[in-house]
Amino acid sequence: MRKFSSVLLLTLFFSLIGVSLQAQNNIIDEVVWVVGDEAILKSQVEEQYRSMQYDGQKIDGDPYCVIPEQIAIQKLFMHQAKLDSITVSDSQVFQEVERKLNYFIANIGSKEKVEEYFKPMSELREEMAEMVREQGIVQEMQRQLVKDIKITPSEVRRFFSGLPSDSIPYIPTQVEVQIITINPKIPQQEIDNIKARLREYSERVTKGDTEFSTLAILYSEDPGSARMGGELGFMGRAQLVPEYADVAFNLNDPKKVSKIVETEFGYHIIQLIEKRGDRINTRHILLKPKVSEKELNNSIVRLDSLRNDITSGKFKFEEAAQYLSQDKNTRNNQGLMVNSENGTTKFQMSELPQEIAKVVNTMNAGDISQPFIMMDQKKGKEVAVLVKLRSRVEGHKANMSDDYQALKAIVEQNRREDLIENWIRKKQKETYIRIKDGWRNCDFKYDGWIKK
Repeated sequence: MRKFSSVLLLTLFFSLIGVSLQAQNNIIDEVVWVVGDEAILKSQVEEQYRSMQYDGQKIDGDPYCVIPEQIAIQKLFMHQAKLDSITVSDSQVFQEVERKLNYFIANIGSKEKVEEYFKPMSELREEMAEMVREQGIVQEMQRQLVKDIKITPSEVRRFFSGLPSDSIPYIPTQVEVQIITINPKIPQQEIDNIKARLREYSERVTKGDTEFSTLAILYSEDPGSARMGGELGFMGRAQLVPEYADVAFNLNDPKKVSKIVETEFGYHIIQLIEKRGDRINTRHILLKPKVSEKELNNSIVRLDSLRNDITSGKFKFEEAAQYLSQDKNTRNNQGLMVNSENGTTKFQMSELPQEIAKVVNTMNAGDISQPFIMMDQKKGKEVAVLVKLRSRVEGHKANMSDDYQALKAIVEQNRREDLIENWIRKKQKETYIRIKDGWRNCDFKYDGWIKK
């Protein structure tokens, strides 16, 4: 299934802005395509083209052919989604809009500069919400179309045997990595200081001196939610870490603040916003205890001693990972890392955390690294690690015995693309489509736009 790129999302956003500006300035627009009962305006196409040029994105073909066709395809999906009652939740839209706005602010420099460049933030947020909602609906519509695809081993073998020798895909170097993680000790005084700050914030909210959301913006160390006043959006219990969920789902009064909650990410206070069935929307303030250089060094020394015991044969790396590692995601798997992208234990170098990839790149299968410090991106804190390279398969042309899963993924992707393309061609035949003279002489990707 082909997904729209982030650049296309941005250009769709700019197109929405362009339509709004045309209307505000009372400029007469021009309908260049009609798909069903939906019009595509010349201003939409031109604004999208300008934004693509601004981003340096190359267009494969005439932009006045490529861009309206992309918009038309979007409208076909939207029409079907309306018939199938496919929607996206307000919370999903809210979170994505805030993420995109934060991206603009970070890249342009400030909220004021964004407003100067575009328009007031309230209007910008409303227009972005429309684009995000539409894109989310299209992606969900595509997911529904391809969800039942199943690929058998015989289909993979048939695909591979039919490939010309010069078309056999190249499989980059893949590795399997085992890891032992030690979290540096946090001094009790640092923990006490964190808790004292959180108690102070709670008191300020309870007394009505300051809004919880304001304190979250100012002090929370959760980069994903701080700019949104600490709001996480509606989530089910399984989407939250257990310690947080246990406290959050027991909150009933939006005016009160929870007790201090410790999780793997740090220490939180939580405020209820709203409950909807088995989902909950909360805001929180997260503070992370700081690790001293001394404690980081102590963790390295501990792992160095552990490495000596392993290499001298006192016990195996796998045993140490199971009983000593503090990484809950790998310790019950003999330290073996799992690739979240494909669900296997195999990683390309680009898929590993940067610090691990740098170390593993010079290792041979069976080697154990020297201990080193890395940033746990998920938890946002430094940890000490020891890694073992379990296996390495150098880059090569694919074969059935070693690369079945990779070949299966290619067959699945091809099947998704074929299904989506066939669906589009079918919808072209069933949908009223009119293209204005002067916009029809195009080498379209799908030739069914102009009815014979």
